[in-house]
Amino acid sequence: MVQKGKNLPEIKQQGPRRRGRPRAYEPDVALGKALDLFRKGGFAATSLDDLSAATGMNRPSLYGAFGDKRELYIKSYTRYRADARAAMIEIFRGDMPIRERLKRIYAAALDIYVADVSAPQGCFTVMTAASEAVADPEIRAMVLDGFAELDKAFESCFRRAKEKGELPPSADPGVLAQLASATIHTLAIRSRARVPRNELEAIANGAIAVMCGGGMP
Repeated sequence: MVQKGKNLPEIKQQGPRRRGRPRAYEPDVALGKALDLFRKGGFAATSLDDLSAATGMNRPSLYGAFGDKRELYIKSYTRYRADARAAMIEIFRGDMPIRERLKRIYAAALDIYVADVSAPQGCFTVMTAASEAVADPEIRAMVLDGFAELDKAFESCFRRAKEKGELPPSADPGVLAQLASATIHTLAIRSRARVPRNELEAIANGAIAVMCGGGMP
């Protein structure tokens, strides 16, 4: 029985609880998982079921977060390029002899290509995006932009080295830049074929010797 005169605590009426849908994934993590799959198998061989299993997201969630499969591929490639740029930008910008700079650039590239020694994935650009570029104008533009960006970065390095007297007056920074980029691509292809890292490093050192015009570094 309720006694008169007693102050009773106020009972607030609570409506039905709203059952929100907590985000079950981290977008950056999910994108990284998708990136790994695309690097490993390419666009065509990577199914939506594969992507769903790797990211832990069902198809509607994938579509809602990243768009269709092609959009997710492009976002993955964009992420790859950003990560690669971040890994190398300080080496390109730093103040060091050209031989040391090239050696460090190629070492950083190999760190990316053979991060997983049991399943080296090589370079996203060379191993998968270049294939998709044949039929997809947007991806082709991205690939060509990536090539141009790398060439330009290398050319700047060789130009500074020439100004400091590290290269002969006859050296052409533009041509050397293309050779340096071609060496990056060669390392990417051979790493995908599981050529041992010590052999890849020997290729890089030989290329450095040729580009810098002298004996082995």
